[in-house]
Amino acid sequence: MSNYILIVEDDNDISQMLRELLQQEGYAIKQAYAGTEALFYLEKECPKAVILDLMLPGISGEELLSKIKTAYPQTAVIVVSAKEELQTRISILRSGADDYITKPFDTNELLARLEAVLRRSAKEQISEKVLQYKDIVMSPDKAHVTVAGVEIKLTRREFLILKLLMENSGKVFTKSNIYESVWNEEFLGEDNAVNVHISNLRQKIAKVNNKETYIETVWGIGFKMK
Repeated sequence: MSNYILIVEDDNDISQMLRELLQQEGYAIKQAYAGTEALFYLEKECPKAVILDLMLPGISGEELLSKIKTAYPQTAVIVVSAKEELQTRISILRSGADDYITKPFDTNELLARLEAVLRRSAKEQISEKVLQYKDIVMSPDKAHVTVAGVEIKLTRREFLILKLLMENSGKVFTKSNIYESVWNEEFLGEDNAVNVHISNLRQKIAKVNNKETYIETVWGIGFKMK
């Protein structure tokens, strides 16, 4: 999971105000002005938190919230909306939002709520030891893996390979590195087991989402999470 905050707000003035406010507090920021643009950022790199307006062009904020919480359950979402109705707030919170703030809002309150949500999210991930890369979420203690919210069944070695790559996102592992870490045996250089398991792992992930590349082959070296 990345360290940036994604602002999803179609009002340019409010979006720029939020960007300046959060940047002053040291947060890295990305801005989306529609639901489809927000999904593009989420698929590329999952943020720590999303500040979400409900009244968006195209995909509604309610629909986007559902998509985020299905595919990226560890991402905190704070809804910031002009909708003041109690029933709306209750419905949004029950749909998975971590907090709800009505417009106009006090900037100090927004910052305090964001900090609180991020603290809760960090504690939950530490206690559950959850790993996340793009829309892959892994719970190592439960041996549970989902892609875009859909559970996939992995063999023990497929699971361990994926865990190794997710724990070290961006790092290139040679076949020798992977074999010795997962099989706990010396790699003799001729075994095709790593290639077969990587291929099977890719196929199982692609059955859920074939529009994204997760495990990249670094030719002549090995594999890494793209």
